[in-house]
Amino acid sequence: MKIQTQDLTGAALDWAVAKCEEVVNGDDLDVGFILEGGYSPSTNWAQAGPIIEREKITITGEGFPWWECQKGWYAHIGDLYTWGDALLLRHWRQPGDTPLEAAMRCYVASKLGREVEIPEELT
Repeated sequence: MKIQTQDLTGAALDWAVAKCEEVVNGDDLDVGFILEGGYSPSTNWAQAGPIIEREKITITGEGFPWWECQKGWYAHIGDLYTWGDALLLRHWRQPGDTPLEAAMRCYVASKLGREVEIPEELT
């Protein structure tokens, strides 16, 4: 089932992060592993912290002035790349009810895009 990245929560978000981190490969055993709480970066700072640091994810409780949202936290990843002679900024931003939810959604968006295919058992 396809879900907008900004709508991912709980086990579905954890599964998507695990997919990005290559902790899971998408089979039925992986779904059980996530549902049993074996990997929960959306609530576990010890698991999410290294991702946030490595990816240089910025988390803020303030909204971006150019992006309206009702959630309380925002995460942003930006990187520079060249296109011909131009130096451009590529960026992703995501909202969340918690800092980790916003950060992990942002990470998933940067790796898998705005929409993610999630096993039905996790929705």
